[in-house]
Amino acid sequence: MPLVRYTFNPGINKEGTDYSNEGGWHDSNFIRFRSGRPEKIGGWKKRTTGTFIGTTRKLLQWSSLDSDKFIALGTHKKLYLLQGNAYSDITPIRATTTNGIVFSAANGSSSITATDDDHGAVKGDFVTIAGAASLGGVVTAAVLNQEYEIDSITDADNYVITAKDTSGDTVVANSSDTGNGGSGVDGAYQINIGLDVYVDGIGFSSGYWGETSWGSGTSGFSSQLRLWSLDNFGEDLVACGRFGAIYYWDKSNGVTTRAVPLANLGGASNPPANALQVIVSEKDKHLIALGCTPYGGSAIDFMQIRWSDQANAADWTPTTANSAGDVRLSSGSIIIAGLKTRQEIIIWTDTSIYSMRFIGAPYVFSVDLVTEGVSLLSPNAAVNANNVVYFMDQDNFYVYSGGIQTMPCSVRAYVFEDFNYSQAYKVFASRNAQFNEVTWFYCSSSSQEIDRYVTFNYLEKNWTIGQLSRTAWLDAGVTSEKPIATSTSYIYNHETGYDDDGNAMTAYIESADFDIDDGDHFSFIRRLLPDIKFIGTSDAPEVTYTVKTRSSGSGELVSATTASVSSSTEMSNIRARGRQIRLRIENNDIKNGWRLGDVRLDVRPDGLR
Repeated sequence: MPLVRYTFNPGINKEGTDYSNEGGWHDSNFIRFRSGRPEKIGGWKKRTTGTFIGTTRKLLQWSSLDSDKFIALGTHKKLYLLQGNAYSDITPIRATTTNGIVFSAANGSSSITATDDDHGAVKGDFVTIAGAASLGGVVTAAVLNQEYEIDSITDADNYVITAKDTSGDTVVANSSDTGNGGSGVDGAYQINIGLDVYVDGIGFSSGYWGETSWGSGTSGFSSQLRLWSLDNFGEDLVACGRFGAIYYWDKSNGVTTRAVPLANLGGASNPPANALQVIVSEKDKHLIALGCTPYGGSAIDFMQIRWSDQANAADWTPTTANSAGDVRLSSGSIIIAGLKTRQEIIIWTDTSIYSMRFIGAPYVFSVDLVTEGVSLLSPNAAVNANNVVYFMDQDNFYVYSGGIQTMPCSVRAYVFEDFNYSQAYKVFASRNAQFNEVTWFYCSSSSQEIDRYVTFNYLEKNWTIGQLSRTAWLDAGVTSEKPIATSTSYIYNHETGYDDDGNAMTAYIESADFDIDDGDHFSFIRRLLPDIKFIGTSDAPEVTYTVKTRSSGSGELVSATTASVSSSTEMSNIRARGRQIRLRIENNDIKNGWRLGDVRLDVRPDGLR
């Protein structure tokens, strides 16, 4: 028989059965569609060899007035700035102790007990020691006077650290280490760390807090997963850990200074003590707090919105002479998130969506209900692409462009039926404008950390899926011509080459089942004519075509034959027989990208059984 040309529909479709999507693609990893054709996505490599501490859940990039470029990173343990290749720790200080810490060490142990009355620390917090004297042996002043991560909390007045030298190596005390560090020991305690795992319905007595002498279940905190909101106020940075205080980093003070609470700013007047999120209204330069402590109040109100005076992040007291103000939402019980678009700020509560617009004096902002019955799965599960908002809720994907519409999704069941809802707050959405893509990273049902992604091409209207661990993402911007993302203490430049930081990345795409004569006959395949374009710098690029077959609609899928295809391959002689056929194209060599065209097979009927 003559060759048969197979052209598969763009996008991955896993909504039906293996056979019902005949003529389409069924599975993929590290694949995108461009002009309807599948191709391997770009790779990634480390932006810098420097590392950060903790899991990053938020990134922000901006440029100062003198063109300095910054990336802010909020992890569950720290707040950082990256300028060039250098990280600066700008984590705010929670409390300081002056001449109030004493130490004790045991011979043969690296554990040092620090005594500081009402220290307020939790396990994993960081403290910087200064002014300590040697304990008399190997635990010298240089060993003590540095930053330490607290190993454990003994009680409200005592905690334990592991002694280390200035290079980070563990120091074991000897019999001469009998001192207490002297009478002039100071301590600077950074803000309490957050959790890296979402725990639902908890208070201060759960998680790290439960390992201290704190109380038994302070109510009002639904999660201790540390999620930062970050925004630039002009050339400065504002940052807020969800449920926590709002902090301000002043660029003019330099990268060696830490962020401070709004209340510490000059002229500060009644800023919110705590908030769920901060966001800057760019058109009018108001700093907005979502879900915050009301004016004159002390307890956080999850539906309260407040904003500062225009171009003044410190003044939050409404007067006739300024534009500070507030409003309380009524539909829902907690604000999930807000997201800026060109003309408005979209705000999600747990039951509804609002539109917040700047209208000027005397009301400053209007806040209007858009719809009820739709919410947002996590505070970072929405992204703005060309002033259209794409977002994920509990069991579907939505788009907002003046109204709410459900997005048709050909992988919806695949995503939501294998989804770890206990870690839903880790979900985040991202944009890759170069390829017209929005992507959601999420945890599969068997994983506590992000291990999968689902991507929508908003220009070509198709979906792809894959497996990748990332915790935060930034599209190309002032600091990079390509997207950047974080994972395992590193920032990676994406769409760079075709490798996983110098290692091979396995990219594949697999079709749905197809047949001839609706499966009335078995099919026998004896030739394959590839149509593939190789991209990259590999000297010997290669992909593998695998033909899989079934003997019946419900039969086992088996790999019948494979063929290695290089840039010089004109035809491959293969042998495969089955009632239903499936193709898989895959490669895992380095420096190798590829783009797939049509598939031509020499297929003939081969009997009824």
